[in-house]
Amino acid sequence: MRILLAEDDDILGSGLRAGLMQHGFQVDWVRDGIAAERELASGAYQAGVLDLGLPRQDGMDVLQHLRRQRITTPLLVLTARDAIAARVAGLDAGADDYLVKPIDLHELAARLRALVRRAHGQPHSRLRSGNVELDPAAHQVWLDGQPVELSQREYDLLHALLLNAGRVLSREQLEQHLYRWGHEVQSNAVEVHISHLRRKLRPDLIETVRGVGYLLPRADT
Repeated sequence: MRILLAEDDDILGSGLRAGLMQHGFQVDWVRDGIAAERELASGAYQAGVLDLGLPRQDGMDVLQHLRRQRITTPLLVLTARDAIAARVAGLDAGADDYLVKPIDLHELAARLRALVRRAHGQPHSRLRSGNVELDPAAHQVWLDGQPVELSQREYDLLHALLLNAGRVLSREQLEQHLYRWGHEVQSNAVEVHISHLRRKLRPDLIETVRGVGYLLPRADT
């Protein structure tokens, strides 16, 4: 899944970005509040990690501006402000979760997975569609209980479709899930990954909605 990291400390930001990528996230990194608000308002991200002490525009202002625009992207706040009042203010401003520095990467990754899962109305940690199951924490996929080897792109694409089961996603929306900044996207990349998933899992797993995009039906339909 693709997330935005807004952190002005170069050492911390570099470490968080590298660590989250090791946990399977696609991470774009900005260093000030104006850039954070602009990118999060684009709708390209499944979640955001937001430092409150950002230059140019405070993280609290970013939170408030985004929520006033009714942008519902899950946001997890990072801050060195350990007073309870600061935590309450961040949550009341629209944050969905809160971590005080120093950050444990395993906890941050788990909290992000939970935020994204809840934002998509998924109550269970594992995502299922019939005989296909995906565990975001283990970064593993099973077919009929047997592990299936997928590439990173194939895994990310399946994850996006399972999170949005029952909803058609356009090629552009799927590209946003798969690619962070600086990655060239070939025109047929999504179609190629869809073809690979159908071959490795089930031919009928993913439906093509002509002129619109792709759909993974809900398991109960």
